[in-house]
Amino acid sequence: MDAQLSVLIDTSFNIISENESLKIALEQLDKVIVKVLLVVNDEEAFVAALTDGDVRRAILAGASLKTPVFQVANYNPKYLENDDVSQAKKYLEKIAALPILDENGKIIKVYIRGINQQQNINDSLNIPIVIMAGGLGTRLYPYTKILPKPLIPVADVPIAERIIRSFQKIGCEEFYMIVNYKKNMIKAYFNDADCKYRLNFCDEDKPLGTGGGLKLLSEKIDKTFVLTNCDILILDDVREIVKHHIKSKNKVTMVCSLKNFEIPYGVVNFSNGGEISSFEEKPKMSFFTNTGYYILEKEVFKYIEPDEAIGMPDIIDRMKEAGEKVGIYPIGENAWLDMGQFDTMESMEIKLREIGPYLS
Repeated sequence: MDAQLSVLIDTSFNIISENESLKIALEQLDKVIVKVLLVVNDEEAFVAALTDGDVRRAILAGASLKTPVFQVANYNPKYLENDDVSQAKKYLEKIAALPILDENGKIIKVYIRGINQQQNINDSLNIPIVIMAGGLGTRLYPYTKILPKPLIPVADVPIAERIIRSFQKIGCEEFYMIVNYKKNMIKAYFNDADCKYRLNFCDEDKPLGTGGGLKLLSEKIDKTFVLTNCDILILDDVREIVKHHIKSKNKVTMVCSLKNFEIPYGVVNFSNGGEISSFEEKPKMSFFTNTGYYILEKEVFKYIEPDEAIGMPDIIDRMKEAGEKVGIYPIGENAWLDMGQFDTMESMEIKLREIGPYLS
């Protein structure tokens, strides 16, 4: 296939020093369209390439967020020392970005695949999608006194509809929604909508937590499926997440997002005698957190009792204790949009308006 070329106008976000940390690399990868960073040395010469997959594999293999880029990057990258478009097209059939270098090895231009090719639109995935939509949404009160959380609009579209559309784009057609609070209103909305997918409702007779309602589907799903809360969007490619899940032979894969948190106070460390040993003003913490998005196998149903109120983390603990393989899939901070609270809902709205037609 003849690759379509585009030129990366502003390459600054795609360039990273080999001495930077994986934390910084993840933050930069969050901001760029093409998920590859061009690694330079102290003389700003191009020496390596680093993809989001490289970072993810390193973290899963035990690297920390403080690990330097040079320990993970590919130091045998493709590049051209002359602006040969025909040769660039050949390279871009296999890689996402190709730098053109000057006589000193510095980047003067970057060719990338056409944006449509970046999307892998022909790589469809059709697996069941389960949306947990039975909660009271107390953190969004008083909005949820009027509307159930799945129907609260974000950038003019109900969040549950946005979730479904995101999966539709990659070929998913089979959807299950576990409902309880204001369930008749949720059903009425989707019954009136012009749906081009199968949406099946499962009624909770009582609140069953973030995992208990899954038992209602034990006779309906017999293969790999996705479970998501009804108040989040994951902007990473679910096809890659599922591929990782299957390759790892996990029974559960929890999608975890990088989170950077600044403590709003000065932190004081002191010795046993009460002497101040150090003082740090508003330190920053970085860690991975559960997004409420999982890839699951049917074995999960064995670990839930009928009519049992239980959360997914507790189900995962049971599976671990039984020897089942569970794992994570790390994503960048900006790949997780959450509307579970007022401040995060506002952030989600801003982000969705910025990225325009994504999920629309």
